[in-house]
Amino acid sequence: MIEITPRIGIEESELHIDFIRSSGPGGQNVNKVATGVQLRFNIDGSKTLPDDVKTRLRALAKNRINDAGDLVIEAKRFRSQEQNRADAIARLVTLIGRAAERPRVRKKTRIPAAARAARLEKKKRRGEIKRSRKPAQKEAD
Repeated sequence: MIEITPRIGIEESELHIDFIRSSGPGGQNVNKVATGVQLRFNIDGSKTLPDDVKTRLRALAKNRINDAGDLVIEAKRFRSQEQNRADAIARLVTLIGRAAERPRVRKKTRIPAAARAARLEKKKRRGEIKRSRKPAQKEAD
């Protein structure tokens, strides 16, 4: 069990990990050893995540979800499989942790009457300044 929060965790059996070749540092190893990690996590198939967390996770990671509904995370930062595996799992835990936080409910507030009056007064003053720049109009007989 991978713990995300004290109340939320995911089973390791829900993760599907493939090792892929990664670009970057590694010397001759880079062409021979598959050190990159591709982690797949089926959001809808998870039995341990609450529905509200699944919904927020889908919204947070919409660009990382494939047609099958799997959240795909690729880790290629390190030269070893184990470090990349740990990195991919840590990134998944962080993502789910962010989805587990309930967004704060916005409280509707009104603009204070004094602020509204000050704004209108400022607009009037600005208009007066602009009007004073214009040349005086001659009256037509």
